[in-house]
Amino acid sequence: MNSTEKYSRVIEFIHPTGGEPVRLDKYIGQTSSFALTRSKVQKLIEAGLVTVDGKKAAHHQLLSGGERVVIRVPEEPPSLLLPEEISLDIIYEDDYLLVINKPAGMTVHPGAGQKSGTLVNALLNYVGNLSKLSGGDRPGIVHRLDKDTSGLVLVAKDDRTHLALQKLFQARKITKRYTALICGNLKETVGQIELAISRSRKDRQKMAVSPGKGRPALTEYRLTKRYRLYDLLDIRIHTGRTHQIRVHFSHLGHPIFGDPEYGGRSKWHRSIFSGDRQVAAQALAMMPRQALHARLLKFDHPATAASVTFESLLPEDFRELLDFLDRIS
Repeated sequence: MNSTEKYSRVIEFIHPTGGEPVRLDKYIGQTSSFALTRSKVQKLIEAGLVTVDGKKAAHHQLLSGGERVVIRVPEEPPSLLLPEEISLDIIYEDDYLLVINKPAGMTVHPGAGQKSGTLVNALLNYVGNLSKLSGGDRPGIVHRLDKDTSGLVLVAKDDRTHLALQKLFQARKITKRYTALICGNLKETVGQIELAISRSRKDRQKMAVSPGKGRPALTEYRLTKRYRLYDLLDIRIHTGRTHQIRVHFSHLGHPIFGDPEYGGRSKWHRSIFSGDRQVAAQALAMMPRQALHARLLKFDHPATAASVTFESLLPEDFRELLDFLDRIS
């Protein structure tokens, strides 16, 4: 098509000669100047919006060198999301990205059953430019935290920064550390959990350990403090699977304290001695969510290549819970 009216941009290039054959979607997804993810390219190929030497590209199209590639990127439909005046705890901001300290109880982006009150609604009110790489309902969102997990979230202002951060996550070059209180006491004070995770067959809203079938997931932990009934851990995740920390520790029989979905509220506490139940009930009343906080992000800034580190203090509900456990100990 000659007209570009319905496209946000048209990308044209000649694939360089002299290299090994490479898949079209992989090559475009790895080339930062295009600011397109591999999955986005695959969708454009399916829609017939990518041509190679004038012909529609195939799903597994290989480029050997010298091919003329044209990519037509459609304009995003107008977003139905509304800006909302919701206060944001901004840890850091520059022309490329923001680091937000998300409170527990705030959903990152709109989804089924929730169209307002999210981090995205707040961001739309605060900043005029956000990346569109994740689609119209998730502007700027590079990664997510569960609604009831507090802590640091990265937000991209433009597609190129978004893609660069996404690649850092995929290459495991972004350090993510969490503070968590788990039920029970671990035998080892330092360890790692390497168990694949997939959607639960019993409950599609939840995830589960699925050796051999799920996606690889690696969690490292170190004991910070031991209480009579619980362990406080410093956790580093090397992969970003949905509910990864919650699923891994639940599988070990040590769910995150207060987590209703993975056994950290009533289920685990039914098995403790009756003399401890009153203390546990007081602790649970103080923390109506999972005791999980994303406290640190460290990575090389996509624009400057400088190493940056951001940290977040434990929120008030988490601190009060630990103070209570200190007192009764």
